[in-house]
Amino acid sequence: MATYPKITFGIIALNGQPFLEHNLRALYPFAHQIIVVEGATKAAAGLAKPDGHSKDESFEMLMRFKSEQDEEHKLSVISAEDEGFGDGLWPEKNEMSQAYAKRATGDWLWQVDADEFYLKEDMKELVRLLSEDESISAVSFPYLEFFGGFETLISGQWHKYEHPRFHRLFKWGAGYQYTEHRPPTVIDEKGRDLRDLNWLSTPRNGEKKIFLRHYAYVLPKQAEQKAGYYANVSWSDSFRDNQRWYEKSYKGLSNPLFLGQRGRWELQWLEPYSGLHPEQIEKLRTDLESGKSKERTRATEDIEALLRSPIYQLLRAKARIWLFFFWPLRSIWKRRLRPLIYSNNE
Repeated sequence: MATYPKITFGIIALNGQPFLEHNLRALYPFAHQIIVVEGATKAAAGLAKPDGHSKDESFEMLMRFKSEQDEEHKLSVISAEDEGFGDGLWPEKNEMSQAYAKRATGDWLWQVDADEFYLKEDMKELVRLLSEDESISAVSFPYLEFFGGFETLISGQWHKYEHPRFHRLFKWGAGYQYTEHRPPTVIDEKGRDLRDLNWLSTPRNGEKKIFLRHYAYVLPKQAEQKAGYYANVSWSDSFRDNQRWYEKSYKGLSNPLFLGQRGRWELQWLEPYSGLHPEQIEKLRTDLESGKSKERTRATEDIEALLRSPIYQLLRAKARIWLFFFWPLRSIWKRRLRPLIYSNNE
């Protein structure tokens, strides 16, 4: 068996099935430790059982995995009660992330969502990089986000400009602290943000970028849950109308150039995907197609028709060009011109 750096994987999970179990299997060969922090925050209480655990039996699956598949005793499962929250609900995701961070015993802390995956060969290359270059302090990943099925990506303003990468992998050691979930932030024993040291912002496997594959909107269940959660968060008012987003944009594609959750004028569009999927995702797809997994899937005929449409292809190209020129000007306005104009008018 290959020798890998000691990596602690930290996962936050609420109703994470059927992805979560496949993700455990994907991570297990690379893991020194896997810590799953399960349950609902207060904002997501309506998506959980009265005791705060997942409605889809994710907690029960984790217990079975520990007893039946965790031969090397890598998996730990943390609930709100373990941190002293007697009502079974986590205050916020900060506390959930900090719960796995303070239990981490690896030399690296790798945050993973229940529905995000990596190609096995990319993970092998990453652990090789970590083994050979001890100066690396943090790694962030460009990502592919799937929408409505396994052959369609959502892209646009958010993915290309506002949030082009996920901060996921951090060096870990004595005195290190996980300080913030949005965005994920780790500081070392001297209080330095690890992204201010030797931050690898776009890792590569040869000439190809290593992508995080985020299967966040594949199943209706996932989109429904995101709509329910984000509509109740305290840290942003941008998602208050998320139920309409679910009905109009996810189910109905009523405005297919503005598919973002945070507002009608956020340019987001759909693109076809024909690349590789990780091994465990292919196994999940087989389970869904065979009926072994009973999870409801989204019909994709409307997406396929949209992607074939020459008019939509033209509009999508115009949207790309618009953002390519508009976004740098927007940045100059926000960072330089607007403060200058406002300060001169005071």
